[in-house]
Amino acid sequence: MNSLSSRPRCLTWQAPLLALAAIALGVVCNILRADGVAFIGDWSPESRLTDKEGISLIVAFEEARVLFEKDSALFVDARSKQQYEEGHIKGALSLPWQEVEAAFAEVSGRLESGKTVVTYCDGEACDLSRSLAFFLKEMGFPDVRVLVNGWTLWQRAQLPVERAG
Repeated sequence: MNSLSSRPRCLTWQAPLLALAAIALGVVCNILRADGVAFIGDWSPESRLTDKEGISLIVAFEEARVLFEKDSALFVDARSKQQYEEGHIKGALSLPWQEVEAAFAEVSGRLESGKTVVTYCDGEACDLSRSLAFFLKEMGFPDVRVLVNGWTLWQRAQLPVERAG
């Protein structure tokens, strides 16, 4: 009976010890990996949207509005086709990030206009426009910018939009 009553006391110190050992093992593995996750980092949109040369890809909303009004930019919607059809910036192309390989062939000819390319999606944490912007830069488009939270900001400002049908 004595050995049975000591089991709960044994578990009370073994469970936290096992949790600490698992955390320590995870930290050591992360440190040893070449592609480990940084423990402390800058996760702001500015840091996530900086290219290899250290240039920010972010376009301020007012600047994007001026580019639109002067017809100096081509807006590219990174959201799904369904979201694009429900509403998008007037004249924007649909290039859903989830289907970028297949959809790029359809729109690549229209992207070669020499204009600034402005990618956008919806929400401050939306990463689709960022991923699409870096993809387009890799495909050789030199002037690609990202309008963070673009769809929401555009609607709030009551700027021209289009809907399918």
